[in-house]
Amino acid sequence: MKTLRIDENYENQRIDKYLKKLLSQAPPQMIYKMLRKKDVKVNGVRVKENYILKKGDLVELFLYEDRFLELTQPQSIFDLPITFDVLYEDDNVLIVNKPAGLLVHEDIHEDVNTLSNQVLTYLYQKGEYDPNQTLGFTPGPVHRLDRNTSGIVIFGKTMRALQDLNEMMKKRHCIDKTYLTICKGYMPSGELIGYMKKDSDRSLARMVSPSTEGALKMHTIVENIQSNQKYSLLKVKIITGRTHQIRLHLSSAGHPIIGDSKYGDFELNRYLKKTYHFQNQFLHAYSICFIKPIGSLKYLQDQVITCPLPHHLEVLKNKLFHEKKL
Repeated sequence: MKTLRIDENYENQRIDKYLKKLLSQAPPQMIYKMLRKKDVKVNGVRVKENYILKKGDLVELFLYEDRFLELTQPQSIFDLPITFDVLYEDDNVLIVNKPAGLLVHEDIHEDVNTLSNQVLTYLYQKGEYDPNQTLGFTPGPVHRLDRNTSGIVIFGKTMRALQDLNEMMKKRHCIDKTYLTICKGYMPSGELIGYMKKDSDRSLARMVSPSTEGALKMHTIVENIQSNQKYSLLKVKIITGRTHQIRLHLSSAGHPIIGDSKYGDFELNRYLKKTYHFQNQFLHAYSICFIKPIGSLKYLQDQVITCPLPHHLEVLKNKLFHEKKL
């Protein structure tokens, strides 16, 4: 029999979800069979799959030690290079600057060198994460950025912090996120409201009418910082957080982000590549402000984290606008 004591990293989650993370190599049907057959007990009592774990609970699994190890196989820590910069860190939260070109999560093309795995490597090297000691919980990101978008990504280092951050993201008005971008033409300040639908087959999104089945509302606020005849430098805030929201919204308004390979002006992109050797989209997660933090993160009230433009974007901005550093 294997016994596990629940601490603050694992409380407030369903027992079945906890077991799926803990016994990561076990098929889901095995988890539910164990629960039905009383092979799982909490504080000596059989529980149902929807039981919510509490700090101090003693979970008993009727498994031999070798079978337990076979079903857990904790994630190995890769010796990855750290390509992100730390912008803010405390015991609960890690906020980093993701470089363009790095995925936040794995996909079919890359399953090792991701931002999430680099963060695990970073925490492991600091002695703050050990997969053999933290079965059932892995520090992770609260949101994601597209591969070619640089800037701020927030990670929860504890289960409680990750839960609170996820709840804050759902409520939308708890964390204020601002992006910097350069788009084609003159884009005035204002609000953009529209509806989109994801096209999973083509890995992009499209504008649709509000009545379209599956339509999702997009709300974007744009502030024009400076413009010339060809380009506008914008601060953009997203009220909703849809896939490719800023890229799609600006493109649909007739002002696509420069360098955007999916929603951009391809002729302009070719010109920028030929003239400035610029190939990535100019979109950068520039700042966050904790407007209304909750739970374990209330101490972050009014905390502002900023992330300067990467050097190559700063250089291009100066060339396009002939101005000093922003």
